[in-house]
Amino acid sequence: MLSPNFLIRPMQAADLPEVLHIQAACFTELQPESRASLAAKLQAAPAHCWVGAHQGSGGLAAYLFALPWQAEAPPLLDAADCVLPARADCLYLHDLSVHPVARGSGLAQALVQRFLQSLEASGLDRACLIAVQNSASFWGRWGFAPRPVSPQLRHKLASYGPDAHYLERRG
Repeated sequence: MLSPNFLIRPMQAADLPEVLHIQAACFTELQPESRASLAAKLQAAPAHCWVGAHQGSGGLAAYLFALPWQAEAPPLLDAADCVLPARADCLYLHDLSVHPVARGSGLAQALVQRFLQSLEASGLDRACLIAVQNSASFWGRWGFAPRPVSPQLRHKLASYGPDAHYLERRG
């Protein structure tokens, strides 16, 4: 349950400096993505990007980026541009991060629920993600499971580090 101290709202370009701060605090095994890469994702799919903000100050404590995409070809990590495919077959959850001081606040669950609502509204029948930093068990609680990985997909996974897992959730 989301703490009453927070709210979920659509991400805006002005949020990117705080998003980068949260990302830097959370990415301990991966190089954080650049502002240009995150801005490109936000610009490409603003209806699928949200932040968790403090009710009073408006300061950010969490974020989620998602993109209508093709399951077999997830975007490379830290790509400078983001061009949505002409025919998406999944809603790709690119990144969810909650600042360490806000963990336990319900922000992760609230953002994932918003993502799943967006999946349902999109008309797409599956969600995909790449689990990093030992997060596969967290995603398993939300119905995401490993799927077979093609050689093309294995190549893309390499940019996410050696312990990356490709997961999918139907419906």
